[in-house]
Amino acid sequence: MVEVRVDNRSSIATADEDKKDSVVQVKHLLQNSWTLWFFRNDREAKDWSSNQTEVATVGTVEDFWALYNHIECCSKLPQGCDYSIFKKGIQPAWEDAKNKNGGRWMIQLDKSPSKADTDKYWMEICMMLVGEAFEDDNELVNGAVVSVRGKGDRLAVWLSCDHSKEDRIKQIGRLIKKRLEINKSINFQTHADSAAKNSSNVKSTFSV
Repeated sequence: MVEVRVDNRSSIATADEDKKDSVVQVKHLLQNSWTLWFFRNDREAKDWSSNQTEVATVGTVEDFWALYNHIECCSKLPQGCDYSIFKKGIQPAWEDAKNKNGGRWMIQLDKSPSKADTDKYWMEICMMLVGEAFEDDNELVNGAVVSVRGKGDRLAVWLSCDHSKEDRIKQIGRLIKKRLEINKSINFQTHADSAAKNSSNVKSTFSV
């Protein structure tokens, strides 16, 4: 992790009123910059993209935490809303060139007992992303989405690859399960399969 120094010079009153002190703030650069998106399910909007708002892009550890601590917790969002965090330049959409040939690990949460699990899991996933915790497979990970729903919240980690890299995809899935301390299986599905979910020809997913 790289350190960057930011000089914020401010006048400090002294006896002769001429002296100044320089305050140096050290920030730690992330390997990638990450953009937070917010989705509100407004039925009056003409299309999906109209409901999607780009909140902010961060490139340092300190700026990430400043943003994370400033926004509303997932558990307090209205039903139908999403948070998404993706590498800068990648939109949280299947159609994005970086996403369209990939897929996602899906984590379905129970409706009960508490929304606290959603907040905990989302924070852990965000830290895995910005901390590049996927070892040799970080370049395959594009971002993640948390979806607040009445029937149970969902989390998804989006990858840039499909079934052709099954071993690497499964390794990412195992790292997610370990970090989140999940005992049940989680499933991977390609975006192409998700788009055709009402079709009788949907390919089966694999799980870890």
